[in-house]
Amino acid sequence: MTRVTDKITHLIEPVIEVMGYELVGIEYVASGKHSILRIFIDTNKSISVNDCEIVSRQLSSIFDIEEPISGQYNLEVSSPGIERPLFHKGHYQRFLGFNVKLHMFKPISGQSNFFGVIGSVGEINNTIELIGELGTIILDIDLIKKANLVVDF
Repeated sequence: MTRVTDKITHLIEPVIEVMGYELVGIEYVASGKHSILRIFIDTNKSISVNDCEIVSRQLSSIFDIEEPISGQYNLEVSSPGIERPLFHKGHYQRFLGFNVKLHMFKPISGQSNFFGVIGSVGEINNTIELIGELGTIILDIDLIKKANLVVDF
């Protein structure tokens, strides 16, 4: 079965691109009538509240017709922000050398959270090399539940 976020990506990515934005990623938090569908968009310039509103209205119209999610949910359209989420291999490649915080679907050697610098991204396989407190470890991108850049000021 296709994940809800995959289904929605397929539905909205072309629309968002035609509007002049990049679909960075989608988060769906199922919680009954308090569910949230969060869409992250970006451009080569900064994202404004007006940009988010325009995209939100367009997507709401599409979702009213297509109904990709059954039940109630709140739609949020947002910029990825300074501690942007990373969703796929291309994001990890783009941010080589940056600090990242990872939360895994299942613990690896008893640990679910990892922090470090993205050292490399596998050319053939879907892995990243994370350089951190535990030294250098190789992690499968498909096993990462959530990843965000970490910015030091």
